[in-house]
Amino acid sequence: MLRGWWAESFHWMDRDLVAAPLRDMLRPGGALVHISDLRTDELTVDGLPHPAVPYTAVDELVKRYLGPVRRAGRGLLPQGTPGGEAEVFARAGFSGPRRLLVPGGQALERASDDVVAWVFSMSFSAPHLFDGRRDRFEEDLRRLLRKASPSGLFSERGPSTEVFLRRKDGTAR
Repeated sequence: MLRGWWAESFHWMDRDLVAAPLRDMLRPGGALVHISDLRTDELTVDGLPHPAVPYTAVDELVKRYLGPVRRAGRGLLPQGTPGGEAEVFARAGFSGPRRLLVPGGQALERASDDVVAWVFSMSFSAPHLFDGRRDRFEEDLRRLLRKASPSGLFSERGPSTEVFLRRKDGTAR
């Protein structure tokens, strides 16, 4: 399922190349904060005033235009995005992490324009990938959204956020 409205980019970088210089930039006792959505939340729209964003249908529409293999900017991700951030940070000499959880579940309202902007902001469906078919894709996307919610409004619940604190000095305070 497609989710996410917040920027997350560490997985797109040459992570080993980036992590070590980040550690070197920190003062003694300094910390790096790595933030990501908690992917295991079970979020429903029960009791919310508008229908859910039709993520599965949006994903299918993107696949109809761009093919079944997930895109990543100008490349492809047949295996999905890499994981293993903890190992990358450990190799770079960070200690920890100390994990904090910011609870989610708050009701959010999205307009159709918000959903369209989100779709085009994602690396797997960025405007340049549509090769002259962007306008047609957007028309189809807006038609799909109107069908899902004639009012043009959608509800969802914000995910919980994981905050990982990693230290340069070897402590996990």
